[in-house]
Amino acid sequence: MLIPTQPLKALAILVLSANFLLCASSAAQADTALAMHGAPKYAQDFQHFDYVNPKAPKGGTLNLGVIGSFNSLNPFLIKGVPAKGLRLVYQSLLSRSRDEPFTLYANLAQAFEIAPDRRWITFTIDERARFSNGKPVTIDDVYFSFETLRTKGRPNHRNYYNQVAKAEKLNGNQIRFTFKGEKIWELPLIIGLMPIFSADFFDKIPFSETSLVPPIGSGPYLVEAIDPGRQIQYRRNPEFWGADLPHNRGRYNIDLISYDYFRDRDIALEAFKSGQLDVWFETDPGQWKELQALATENANLNSHIVPMKIPAPMLSVAFNTRRPLFSDPKIREALITAFDFYWINKSLFHGLYQRTRSYFQSSELAATGLPSPQEIALLKPFSKDLDPRLFTQAYQLPESDGSGRDRTLLRLAKQKFKEAGFGYQDGLMINPDTKQPVSIEILVKAAEEIRLLSSYQKSLKRLGIDLRLRLMDSAGYQNRLNQYDYDMVVTDWGQSLSPGNEQEFYWSKNAAKTEGTRNYPGIESDAVDHLINIIRDARDRETLVHATRALDRVLLWGQYGIPLYHVNEQWLVTSPTVRLPTQPSFWGTRRDLWWQAAY
Repeated sequence: MLIPTQPLKALAILVLSANFLLCASSAAQADTALAMHGAPKYAQDFQHFDYVNPKAPKGGTLNLGVIGSFNSLNPFLIKGVPAKGLRLVYQSLLSRSRDEPFTLYANLAQAFEIAPDRRWITFTIDERARFSNGKPVTIDDVYFSFETLRTKGRPNHRNYYNQVAKAEKLNGNQIRFTFKGEKIWELPLIIGLMPIFSADFFDKIPFSETSLVPPIGSGPYLVEAIDPGRQIQYRRNPEFWGADLPHNRGRYNIDLISYDYFRDRDIALEAFKSGQLDVWFETDPGQWKELQALATENANLNSHIVPMKIPAPMLSVAFNTRRPLFSDPKIREALITAFDFYWINKSLFHGLYQRTRSYFQSSELAATGLPSPQEIALLKPFSKDLDPRLFTQAYQLPESDGSGRDRTLLRLAKQKFKEAGFGYQDGLMINPDTKQPVSIEILVKAAEEIRLLSSYQKSLKRLGIDLRLRLMDSAGYQNRLNQYDYDMVVTDWGQSLSPGNEQEFYWSKNAAKTEGTRNYPGIESDAVDHLINIIRDARDRETLVHATRALDRVLLWGQYGIPLYHVNEQWLVTSPTVRLPTQPSFWGTRRDLWWQAAY
């Protein structure tokens, strides 16, 4: 049963001019936009982002589908499976634009002051900012959010916010964060993106416990109703305090957004085809071809191909190097070699995918060809720990003719296993350390992943390796992922055009030893940690690019996963009433940009 949440008291608030206010300060000039490198794209008096429709009408309902379930309305904990869409409820101090590498604009903080060396940043909270219950957002709420996330939040929050030496509540509506250490260049932006929540709300609801109590936030939507594990609805807050700020114009147009949960993708797709859902994002080329044909024949459907300008995600079957079998890069390389992408792409995906060859694919950050002198200078101190081929060869993935009859990859893989000391007994590959047959389990979360990996399963069987595919429900899968309880796992890493602190959460030694990070392979490398530090502290774009390319090389030559495939565009089909802006952002299109039109 869908459970209505407690009605919230209406807030009578006058939405003032959209021009950002500036505050005077003797310490520094107050500002409203902060770029990681270079100057912001948008001037102080900008009216809206270029990738929105500023005249989009408000109203309508949007029905979306999710695979799995949920048991929590707190997205900031490692515990539980949070419901989809909860970030609609929250706001941060600054707001990110989606057509720049990394620039933030005034939001809950109407202005900020920053030290020239970025050693500290002071935020001035907008006096108009309100939570959905009508109470003002104060520096006490900001301080509470910071301290709570620093001590009880997800590992990435704890890591970032523990780099703050001091948080000070100043006079009136100002709060200053002072940073410790030397790697602080990105930290003002990281703090600017900190989600702010109500101290009063979490005074009554323990933050560290999963809860289905609808949260109080300052964002454009309220939790309207929940059916635990099955559906959650969000109602656009007509009194949203920031509706007329420039970066919000043309966004958050839908009155009611509903997420329905399905056991598997096939059931969800049938729900879309029957009109129960309004938008369907597709990633399978074969299914995409069918949906395009369906949209051509059906006036009730529109298909869209939306280009993207951010690095394509690295979709990979990651090895868990914490397990003894996968601690040897030679074994990992042998298993990568046995994967016949070209046959899979041809037989399953109509040849529409491209092989992913970089952790920063389709961007200037990707390592290509031989390393540059700048990259070599960064990597040379760690040469004894790196694959020597990194310095003399461009990284290449093995290729087949895609016929399914080419045994070249299996012969190469078998030779690599032999070089690593693996032999055979009764047709089974034997681990020389354990004297037992080699057996591997891949953790998967969707039926289509089983379809993808079934041919790989057959290939490894020809090599005498038993490969098992373990399909888990969403809660069990997330629990094992958080605890790194797997041999191999299908996962991905999304990247932006401005990598920074998140790389530590992805690849660092510290992340490898901390539950709930995205260092799924368990990478522990001095070279990686060194490059992360340079990326994080880069003062100019050129330094960032060279260091990121060097990191890409180390990750690729480290053989930490089987790179899969990508397309650098979004494929989606919508009902005819769902409209998209004509100009996409670097990230493509998102729910906050859409609107409903009469049909």
